[in-house]
Amino acid sequence: MYGYLARRILATLPVLGIVALVVFAILHLSPGDPAALIAGDHATPQQIAEIRGKLGLDRPLYEQFVVWLGSLLSGDLGISIFSNQPVTRLLAQRMEPTISLTITTTIVMVLLAVPIGVIAAWRADTWIDHAAMTLAVLGFSLPIFVVAYLLIYGLAMTWDVFPVQGYTPLRDGIGAWANHLVLPSLTLGLSFMALIARITRASMLEVLSQDYIRTARSKGLGPRQLLIDHALANAAVPIVTIIGVGVALLLGGVVVTESVFAIPGIGRLVVDAILTRDYPVIQGVLLIFSGVYVVLNLIIDLFYVVLDPRIRY
Repeated sequence: MYGYLARRILATLPVLGIVALVVFAILHLSPGDPAALIAGDHATPQQIAEIRGKLGLDRPLYEQFVVWLGSLLSGDLGISIFSNQPVTRLLAQRMEPTISLTITTTIVMVLLAVPIGVIAAWRADTWIDHAAMTLAVLGFSLPIFVVAYLLIYGLAMTWDVFPVQGYTPLRDGIGAWANHLVLPSLTLGLSFMALIARITRASMLEVLSQDYIRTARSKGLGPRQLLIDHALANAAVPIVTIIGVGVALLLGGVVVTESVFAIPGIGRLVVDAILTRDYPVIQGVLLIFSGVYVVLNLIIDLFYVVLDPRIRY
């Protein structure tokens, strides 16, 4: 186990290195000049050149990459071009809303998707199965911002149940904190639950066709014990895998959702950074997201042992 863990951690280093190289190249080779944005519309070419020199953008790309990589290895993600603050400080300030939204969305997503998949498999090829899969696929097919506006219109504007925008920190009370996260969590949860529901249904159908399930049913085992204790427990490995993938996909959905609901998280930070071409902030956020994705995959691999004792590393 420990040898496997060490190999996996070492394997992530070249992956993160390649991600850093690709992110740096895409950002710096794409059209646009942050120095021109800082200088304004009426700036002269000389003023823009002076700003480029102060920011180090007049150096060759390989020199800029070496300097940035050296700072990165020392734990320094750089200084924001526009706010002139360390990127690590900006990320720390925006971390709580994004983590809160990710956790609550994961809870909503799992609580909706897994029961839908189990019920659809239990009632396969019936109207319940078709209705459940139609509902799940509909949530995945609609764009996130469309789902967001539908929920805002129904639950915020028409019924006035939840607030439309904003975020309340957890330190100000768990009630206000949860109240502001209901609509964003439902938006993301409905958008990504179809993936988990379909995999849950497929895995459950495969397990329900096994001989030991038929034997348990013939012995008079109740539906709850049959589905939860026997079928779902043995179908858990692919379900947990797709839940991990869904959580990783949430990182992309967070960007849109935080913009729609005006949540001051990392998603809003990266949108603002893209509009102003703030290279250090964009690079820092993308590296953090890539690292989270790699860590999630590692945690899922290690969790397999808990789900299935037959697995050995």
